[in-house]
Amino acid sequence: MSSEFNRDKILLSTASLNIGYKEKKGVISIAEAINFEIKAGELVALIGVNGSGKSTLLKTLSGQIPSLSGDIKIDSQFLSELHDNNLGAFLSLVLTNEPVSRQLTVMELVALGRHPYTNWLGHLSEQDIEKVNKALSQVDLIQKKDKLCDSLSDGQFQKVLIARALAQDTPLILMDEPTTHLDMFHKAYVLQLLKSIVKTSQKSILFASHEINLALQLCDKIILINEQKVSFGTPSELIQRGAFRSLFPADFIVFDEVTKTFRMKISDNQ
Repeated sequence: MSSEFNRDKILLSTASLNIGYKEKKGVISIAEAINFEIKAGELVALIGVNGSGKSTLLKTLSGQIPSLSGDIKIDSQFLSELHDNNLGAFLSLVLTNEPVSRQLTVMELVALGRHPYTNWLGHLSEQDIEKVNKALSQVDLIQKKDKLCDSLSDGQFQKVLIARALAQDTPLILMDEPTTHLDMFHKAYVLQLLKSIVKTSQKSILFASHEINLALQLCDKIILINEQKVSFGTPSELIQRGAFRSLFPADFIVFDEVTKTFRMKISDNQ
């Protein structure tokens, strides 16, 4: 990776992207006309109600499922032209319910992030070990590198998965619900950690989340999926467009444009 920091460099972009699934009965469209650009050093949240298509979009962007139509570019290259090995040098993925063995030590699990760069024996070079130690330091886990992952709290284990992505040293990191199963403090802590990472590196992080209020406070950009339509922009830009007004039933949850937060609507009878 170049040491030169170019904030204008586009790391991920889509053009007229349509996502969904092709089945025997036909095509199931999830969202259409998706257009956005994520630049270096940006923290971007992907938000929407349950079933809106957040995971489908992440899977499409990471090449796990094909798009229905449109283009995806990662670091100026079309996703369709990146082979699996090459893709691992541009993109790392953190999945919440990923089947990972907790019988590995913290160091061993984070070291798996170096897989795209090691030889067929998986031998770690001095540079690989340096990258792993740096990643552990970034998430404040260097003192626990010899601990079994099974002994960690959910919050600590989530940091291990983030460290593995950092050790992979890709310009782009995609995460699916990185704060699931965490309490309010650790949700805020993890998102603040992600914010710190993008501000001190050339990396960009796109994460799907239900923590909309936190995302609006911390993120540079928001990708909002609502009723098969996708909006993109800064939190302020989306607020000005009224993009959040119809996200939830207005008689139950309202959006306060001044405080940039969703809150439950309390009836006068309560």
